[in-house]
Amino acid sequence: MKLELTDQEFRYLLDLVYIGNWVLNSTRGDDRIEEYDQVEGKVFSHCVPQGMPKLVERYRGSLIPSRAFADGGIHEAIEQYEDTIFYELLAEELALRDLDGQPLTRENYDALMARIDAYLSEFDEHGTDRVTVDLDEG
Repeated sequence: MKLELTDQEFRYLLDLVYIGNWVLNSTRGDDRIEEYDQVEGKVFSHCVPQGMPKLVERYRGSLIPSRAFADGGIHEAIEQYEDTIFYELLAEELALRDLDGQPLTRENYDALMARIDAYLSEFDEHGTDRVTVDLDEG
């Protein structure tokens, strides 16, 4: 297979591959999905012939994204995604909780969405500063 990319498109591809592997493997510890690491290494191996050698390094015999790549801002994009997803999931879970265990139906969908929007507005304004959990209550 031959894939033709501009230098800028290749750089975007590096970001996409890194983010994808990060999502799939970053929480797995020693139980990483090696096939994804191998594909990431294969894609990053093209950095040297593309004139981007600082974006790849060798670690334990494998090519991996370099520290320069990882420290170059990609984690800020990942963190922004994680923050957004955290607040959206939290808002949805709290709104579902507010339905008192009722299953989601067409009739209560608008009410649920209104609660989600209210929670998201709260989180936009205050983050988690006003979220409380009573751990002593059972």
